[in-house]
Amino acid sequence: MAKRDYYEVLGVSKGASDQEIKKAYRQLAKKYHPDVNKEDGAEAQFKEVQEAYDILSDSSKRANYDQFGHAAFDQNAGYGGGGAAGFDDFGDIFSSFFGGGFGGGGTRRADPNAPQKGQDRFMSMNIDFMESVFGVEKTVTLNVDEQCHVCHGTGAHSKEDIKTCSRCSGTGQTVTQQRTPFGTFQTATTCPDCGGTGKTITKFCKECGGKGFNSKRVNVDIKIPAGIASGQQLRVSGKGERGLNGGPNGDLFVEIGVKPHKHFKRDGNNIHIQVPLSVVDAALGTEIDVPTVHGDVTLTIPAGTQPNTKFRMRDKGIKDLRSSRMGDQFVEVKLEVPTKLSRQERETYETLREEKGESVFDRFKNAFK
Repeated sequence: MAKRDYYEVLGVSKGASDQEIKKAYRQLAKKYHPDVNKEDGAEAQFKEVQEAYDILSDSSKRANYDQFGHAAFDQNAGYGGGGAAGFDDFGDIFSSFFGGGFGGGGTRRADPNAPQKGQDRFMSMNIDFMESVFGVEKTVTLNVDEQCHVCHGTGAHSKEDIKTCSRCSGTGQTVTQQRTPFGTFQTATTCPDCGGTGKTITKFCKECGGKGFNSKRVNVDIKIPAGIASGQQLRVSGKGERGLNGGPNGDLFVEIGVKPHKHFKRDGNNIHIQVPLSVVDAALGTEIDVPTVHGDVTLTIPAGTQPNTKFRMRDKGIKDLRSSRMGDQFVEVKLEVPTKLSRQERETYETLREEKGESVFDRFKNAFK
């Protein structure tokens, strides 16, 4: 099956900035990562996204891709080895085509055996509303491949046990040449002796058995700061996928989801709440103890308060995630009209109506005359 265009895979334009490419990659990687998405085909889509990002996030590889497309990285077409490893410049392409240099030899490619950081991992975590307001520490259990502390990722018993591969001379690749009427073509493939590492080990590390890492199930403490909101992410360094060639692990990104509160509604760093108030208290004025995330706070209700009036309680909201500034709480008054009256209450209301004379509706109706 023909490969899709890398820009199409990430859903960005050819003129996309590095930041746009990185943002698109993170969204898609989170969507299709095997730890999150168990649907059929998700792993293949994740690998496709990863491959596209490996090329487009590197300015040199991206330039070659823009000029030559997938051919610049296709090891089966005689363009040199390594798939996504790519070319560093135009001279390398001619070297791969014709088995020799171009203009005195091309620029040396990046070492494919150099340590590479592992891929990032993604997970979601739901927390309560009040935990998002004041912060909390959560512990999650993960399966992590940690670098062996004895051999430091080499897989060897000692440094003396690491030898340069005699078959590929440390390049990690074996090159075959084919002469044709159009010239000499050469194809580079992964060395079968060293598996592409360029090194062979004569004596393996006893701790990891030569793997260079140990698989562990570990508890990871995640500190969630006060003021975090739904959709924001936290980064836990070194808890992603293991690196290659002794490189460090990737990172773990945790996306936070905040459960809604029964009464408090968040708007940025502000909080909104509705409180019931009787008609009598609204007419005469009163003091009420209003719930806030910081505890009850006394609020003065002036006489003649109208329905849906909003009061502002300064610094009773949520702390800003990047500063010490506090949001506010807005209190909306919802007047409650009694549906049942005692005999004494009814008499009181009747007396008030008689003393009032012209009703509010009467004044409204008279305005049309």
